[in-house]
Amino acid sequence: MEKSNKVYLLSIGDELLIGQVINTNVAWISSKLNEIGLKAEEHRTIADRQDCILATLNELMQPGNVVICTGGLGPTGDDITKNTLRQFFHDDWRTDEDVLLLLEKFMESRGRKLDAINKGQANLPKSCITWLNHIGTAPGMLFDSANGILISLPGVPKEMAYLMENYGLDFLKSRFQLVPIRHQTFHTEGIPESQLMVYLRDWELNLPSHISLAYLPKAGRVRLRLSQMNPGNQNAAGFETECRRLIELLGIECIGMNEVELPQAVLRALIEQNATLATAESCTGGSIASLLTAVPGASNAFMGGVVSYDNSVKIRTLGVSPEDIQYHGAVSSVVVESMAKGIRNLTGATYGIGSSGIAGPGGGTEEKPVGLIWIGISGPYGTYSRAFKMASDRAGNIERSSFAALNLFRKTLLNGWVLPKPTFWTFSQK
Repeated sequence: MEKSNKVYLLSIGDELLIGQVINTNVAWISSKLNEIGLKAEEHRTIADRQDCILATLNELMQPGNVVICTGGLGPTGDDITKNTLRQFFHDDWRTDEDVLLLLEKFMESRGRKLDAINKGQANLPKSCITWLNHIGTAPGMLFDSANGILISLPGVPKEMAYLMENYGLDFLKSRFQLVPIRHQTFHTEGIPESQLMVYLRDWELNLPSHISLAYLPKAGRVRLRLSQMNPGNQNAAGFETECRRLIELLGIECIGMNEVELPQAVLRALIEQNATLATAESCTGGSIASLLTAVPGASNAFMGGVVSYDNSVKIRTLGVSPEDIQYHGAVSSVVVESMAKGIRNLTGATYGIGSSGIAGPGGGTEEKPVGLIWIGISGPYGTYSRAFKMASDRAGNIERSSFAALNLFRKTLLNGWVLPKPTFWTFSQK
């Protein structure tokens, strides 16, 4: 087995460069490579031009290197990758009969006949090894040369993933000496990255040399990724010990691990208590409900929600007092608590969440500036509310408010309805 020197991910497509298509392929491939012990050296995106492709390959293709290339394998004239690769490897064409048969069956299953354009997908460079694509028309191609390895895949994400999972990953594992890497990811919400770093500094500085910690912030959330290089029996116990220690340090602020993010954690807590939840949303516009219903099995705990954007809906549907709105304003503690109680009464849910705020960019006042969000929580043990001060970005405020509401509710459940308080950091609450 060889030792791979460097792995490069090469994305080909003008649509990627102009922002018409978001490049999700690099994230998916990088993640899968990391699972088997490979790390991408560089992600590079280039235009659908022969000179760009050839120049990049001349730079990246070196003995021991691996270049994983996506895009430009379609049947139309603007898909030039396959012909450019043929020229790069000084190849002739060959017709792959297995691909041709697969194309005929693929078209037949869709009630179509194989035309001359799609038939051209079976013409491949002679030196490549074919990876059959059973969910699309473009096969994968493996060029295993003395000057490095090139893997060429379709740009369509599901086809790329199919070929990597059925051919690419197994090939790489069989060909190279790989050092496994183990990861555990821990989710937090509403905690500034800088304060997390200060609090965890002493523990982080004393981690064994083969274990490292990474901070991955996004829109008010921070993921903590604990990684272990070359995990073996002698190191497994130490890694588990550090995972437990991190959970202890975070306490209730640890939402979950790996795939258990905030919506999943909320639904799990509800199911464990045989309880249900409903939402009454104003400024968040249904985003809280959307986060919950995106989780499979959400119907076991989530009953539904009302987007009460206009005050008339708050009054008629949720039973909010018109006098309270007039005196306190829709963005107030009184109103969100009334909304949370109203949605419980309307749906029969155990708990209710209400949200109201000024998402921006306009509508703020000196007393109630843009970014002021009130969240109300109501349940069998009482009703309360908290105010959060966000920024001036509308989309960001809606996203952050939705997560803040779910996290406030999660901690309420876990605390046994004792109102959550800040622990070792300062929350953006009033």
